[in-house]
Amino acid sequence: MKSSVDMKSASHRSRRSAVRVGAVAVEFAIVAPITFMLFFAAYEFSRANMVRHSLDIAAYEGARAGITPGATVDDVEQRVTRILKGVGVRGATIEVSPDPIGRTTPAITVEVDVAMGPNSWTQSEFFRALNMHASATLAREGFTSND
Repeated sequence: MKSSVDMKSASHRSRRSAVRVGAVAVEFAIVAPITFMLFFAAYEFSRANMVRHSLDIAAYEGARAGITPGATVDDVEQRVTRILKGVGVRGATIEVSPDPIGRTTPAITVEVDVAMGPNSWTQSEFFRALNMHASATLAREGFTSND
């Protein structure tokens, strides 16, 4: 038979265990929302960074497409659109100057603008109102100045 000391000790242990389970639940309730918020913020910042770098690359590659002899504004826009489509960027505005690209055009400038709202991966409000912009200017190949 168990003594009363053993019974007290067992009930004391089960009470302490119940208190610990309650403490863990409270700690989780406090820490979990903060952890999830930080996780989603990091996720959203990563997407914004990816969109920003994709715009830079697309503008540069579009300008590269435009500096070759015989290139047109459509060639530039197609190159930019293909790159942005590859990373899931939607609703970009592409501006190429000069338009049209002529034989005597000294440089090509490609500007790309996009709203971050429709390009977000989550429904957060971190970057909803943010508009991103990138531009690249490159000298034309084979251009010789008359000066």
